[in-house]
Amino acid sequence: MQPRMIPSRPVTPSPARRSRAARLVAAVGLAVSTVVGGVAFGTGAQAADNPYERGPAPTNASIEATRGPFATAQTSVSSLVTGFGGGTIYYPTDTSQGTFGAIAISPGFTARWSSLSWLGPRLASQGFVVIGIETDSIYDQPDSRGRQLLAALDYLVQSSSVRSRIDSSRLAVAGHSMGGGGTLEAAASRPSLQAAIPLAPWNTTKNWSGVRVPTMIIGGESDTVAPVSSHSEPFYTSIPASSEKAYMELNGASHFFPQTSNTTMAKYMISWMKRFIDNDTRYDQFLCPAPRSTAIQEYRDTCPHA
Repeated sequence: MQPRMIPSRPVTPSPARRSRAARLVAAVGLAVSTVVGGVAFGTGAQAADNPYERGPAPTNASIEATRGPFATAQTSVSSLVTGFGGGTIYYPTDTSQGTFGAIAISPGFTARWSSLSWLGPRLASQGFVVIGIETDSIYDQPDSRGRQLLAALDYLVQSSSVRSRIDSSRLAVAGHSMGGGGTLEAAASRPSLQAAIPLAPWNTTKNWSGVRVPTMIIGGESDTVAPVSSHSEPFYTSIPASSEKAYMELNGASHFFPQTSNTTMAKYMISWMKRFIDNDTRYDQFLCPAPRSTAIQEYRDTCPHA
């Protein structure tokens, strides 16, 4: 089946996007240099303009790899914590580059973190602190999962053993199925989040016009549990065009595509998180223009990013 590509379209930046743009002048620094005796020397503007950039310049190979440039470690979180059911934290061991952004991820209905655990070290090795949560009950609904994602982020930055490694201003959420629905709930209730990625999201609420957080929704073409026609697509459409957003539909994928290692999903999760948690414009190349791959059935985006 040939992928149907929906052309990217420019949008007029909202005040929030213009504010982000003011912080992202780093792109200019990429092209600034001084030539002395035929040798180009960087001015250092890029590093000064974007203090959040972590790791080497990305390539297709580097973001498709099962492990990124950072060595990682992990630690368990007790189920006795307040606000969520415990879980596992994955984090870069390198402390030489400063603090990292953090991501909380929720599993879906009846599932545990083990169903998504491959994502923890994969994302952490790209330069993030990741907490994969256990929910208070495996039957928790999306609104509860959204509150638990936020509680997990609060725990990470306030009480966890890795709190000194985290920049509390650069936080994000993700989740699968009802955890994806919870991701939208969290994004709607905490607009200070830097990014959100619902995976095959399920929610009875279809209108997310209040979401201002940069959100990438990833759905599966053959999902019969949360069909994209009644979940992912209307969720995406309802988010205002003034907000950064993207919709990716994986070719032939079922509802359970996040539960096994998925290079396409991981590649674009990394790119979106790097772009909006780290303000790293080096990752724009993977998001704009629309990526072309036989693994992608459809892609929409509010390119170019402000």
